[in-house]
Amino acid sequence: MNIKVWLAAFRLRTLPLAVSCIGMGGFLAASSQAFRWDIFLLCILTTIFLQILSNLSNDYGDAIHGADSVHRVGPLRAVQSGSITPAQMRNAIMLFVVLCLASGISLLIRSFGLNWNALLFFFGLGVLSILAAIAYTVGRKPYGYIGLGDVAVLIFFGIVGVMGSAYLFTHQVNWMQVLPALSCGFFSMGVLNVNNIRDMESDRIAGKFSIPVRIGRKNAIRYHWFLILGGLASALVYNILQFTTPWQFLFAATIPLFIYNGFSVTRKAPARLDPYLKQLAISTLLFVVCFGIGQLMI
Repeated sequence: MNIKVWLAAFRLRTLPLAVSCIGMGGFLAASSQAFRWDIFLLCILTTIFLQILSNLSNDYGDAIHGADSVHRVGPLRAVQSGSITPAQMRNAIMLFVVLCLASGISLLIRSFGLNWNALLFFFGLGVLSILAAIAYTVGRKPYGYIGLGDVAVLIFFGIVGVMGSAYLFTHQVNWMQVLPALSCGFFSMGVLNVNNIRDMESDRIAGKFSIPVRIGRKNAIRYHWFLILGGLASALVYNILQFTTPWQFLFAATIPLFIYNGFSVTRKAPARLDPYLKQLAISTLLFVVCFGIGQLMI
């Protein structure tokens, strides 16, 4: 087994984005004096397993459906290149399904004990998360191929990721947390949008109708600006409504990173957009850290 090939297939550069929503949930819980390290670390582990599962499924699904072809301008994928066979990738996908379930069940037991109503509800959310990670590009009718990937990202990287993880600490629903959840969701959608703008031509040939394919590059760039500005605005409104100290606006220090990303996506050719996926993912993580520190200063 070639470890480097598998690490490349895991797409480790996507992990900062994956843990951002958990970090936001953890900071919100800490601001309510409900933070627990055991729950936080199990949340992070489960999320990492889910993200890798999603990446492996995407590698497999796009290769099978033809989106990863000679027309693609992004990095060469494992199944596409032949460095990992489809059978090996299917086995890896099943392994990470098991890891997700094991980690997720451990997390729920640590959080809820034997509260069966909470256990079953969050177990259902976990199963939906696993199915969403796989069905994005795998199956007869993958939802990523009809332009619904953005909706799934908003739900699982935003609402469920932030509010769900916060609930695991606090066991309470705070509807104001929808706003920071939208921030994480919009920025995560932005990363997907950069990816989809980069792959527009190969996706169109393969019949993958992502939002940029449907609305065109010019409107996809406008959509990208909406996501960036919408994420920043959501954080701003949350802190205005909850204002206690100017430290709550520490997240504003990351605004130049998002503006830089927006202008780069606007000006760069699709073939040169790949670095800006990582840049936006890291910017999102830095945003969460700054936002969270501001919450702890209240």
